Formats: sequence, C-alpha cells, structure tokens
Amino acid sequence: MADFPGTRGTLTLDRPLADLTWLRVGGPAKALFQPADREDLAAFLQALDPSVDIFPMGVGSNLIVRDGGLDAVVIRLGRGFNHIDFQGNTITVGPAALDAHVARKAADQGLDLTFLRTIPGAIGGAIAMNAGCYGSYMADVFVELTAITRDGETVTLGRDDLNFAYRSSDLPAGLVIVEAVLEAPYGDPQELHHRMETQLAKRDATQPTKDRTAGSTFRNPAGFSSTGRDDDTHELKAWKLIDDAGLRGHRLGAAQMSEKHPNFLINTGGATAAELEDLGEEVRKRVLKASGIELHWEVLRVGKR
Repeated sequence: MADFPGTRGTLTLDRPLADLTWLRVGGPAKALFQPADREDLAAFLQALDPSVDIFPMGVGSNLIVRDGGLDAVVIRLGRGFNHIDFQGNTITVGPAALDAHVARKAADQGLDLTFLRTIPGAIGGAIAMNAGCYGSYMADVFVELTAITRDGETVTLGRDDLNFAYRSSDLPAGLVIVEAVLEAPYGDPQELHHRMETQLAKRDATQPTKDRTAGSTFRNPAGFSSTGRDDDTHELKAWKLIDDAGLRGHRLGAAQMSEKHPNFLINTGGATAAELEDLGEEVRKRVLKASGIELHWEVLRVGKR
C-alpha cells in the first residue's frame, strides 16, 4: 500500500477484473479503487503518482479486459455515485446509476428517457460513448457534467465541450465523471412504461440476452455519416454484413458470434479475452473481404494481451 495514497474508500492491489465484466474475462489491475465519495476520489487522484495511469470503469458491460490485465488503477464508482434527483424536467444523476434504472425512474416522473431502458451499463459510460437507440441519443438530453481531473481538480463540461458523434464523445482522458445533468421531454408515465415494456420484449426476441455478451460488438456502418447519427432504417447493418459473410454462429475456441444475433460476441464458457478479440478481428477481416466494408469495434478493449 506504500505506493498508493491513503483513502477512506477501498483499495485492492492486483485485483482480478474478470468478475467485474459481463464477458467474465481479463487479468488483474494494478489496483482497484472504490472511493467513498467525491472528496475521497479527488484527494486520492491529487496524491496519486502522476506516472500511474487510471482507468474509470463502469459495470463492465461494453468491455473486454485483455488477459494480461491493466497496468493502471481502475476506478469503480459505487453507491455514493448512483443518485437520481428530479427538478421539473431536469435530472441530476450519478455516473454509476444504471441506464435502465434512470429510464424507469424518469418515466415515473413523466419524463421520457425510454431510449436508455434497453442499453446495458451506467450513465457515465452512456455519456462517454453517446449511447442511444430508437433514434435517440445521450447527446439529445445531455446538459453538462461534473468531473474530477487527474490532478484532483473539479471541472464542468457542457455539450459543446464533448463534441458528441455516433457512439463517441471527446471526453478528455483522465477525467472521472462524478455527476451529470440531463433534460428530458415530458410524456405520459403509463405510455412511457408501456413503450419500455415493448422495447424489452423486442430486445429479448432478437438479442441473446440470456448469454454472456458485451452488447453489440461492432458499430453499424450507417453511423459513419455526416450527421454523426445512426439511421435505424438504414439497410447497412453490422449484423447483416456479418451474416452475409457466413459468420453467424462462427466460433473460435469458446468464443462465438451469436446464432440469434450475429453482431453479439458470446463467451460460451471458459473463453479467454484473446479468443474473443481474435474472433472479432477475424470477423472484421472476413467482412472486409466479402463486402469491402470495414467494421469498427463498439466494444472497448483495454489492457495487455
């Protein structure tokens, strides 16, 4: 512990990360830090050796941690960072609040954040990647965020600072989001909840929700447009390109492209991070050869092989 600052939270050295990711793969982090509150986080970052990298991690839903682990301090925010507060149509929310939970609570208030209901993960990650579906995106409701810098300073960033694009933002490296402000349109609570139930039913019918996945593996090529948005009606979909290349259900060791939805990478049991990533790269190569279109990863891959 001598190499790390004192903390009121929990600091665990050489912490394996596999059980913290949805795909259940990955080696250890240099340390896992779970701060007690915002002040604890700021003090830790300010005192941490500047040469030590940090990696803010949500619930691990859109992530492959490579088998060699992460030479960094992983920062994972918990109960002190999952608040959800309402004032009119303004929602102040912690980055650890789950997307689905925020959508349900908002609907109770007659506020439409229904697009978040079927997105796996938490609000911090949804902001970083401009998560969206059904034609709505985080950029549409985002107002501002508060974050702690690598030096332990507090900063506020607005929509223009993040330059939201399709499945991405310009969130500066080294920032740890501690709060966000959203503004949602009004709607009828009963209708909003009904819409979310319909979305869930559609998701469960078309996606491998019972399998060990990390959500959509590749971005839709349709998203790379001048508008920076994905057109849900566009025929150019990642799953269709993978399917047309004959890769539905394709396997490498215990890694598999889903039979149900071929843009979902599955750990069928005992897969390594290398198998999952190598299968994804094989899919990219074969789709490029078959269609001339290059797929881009939506799942974040970090660490050492």
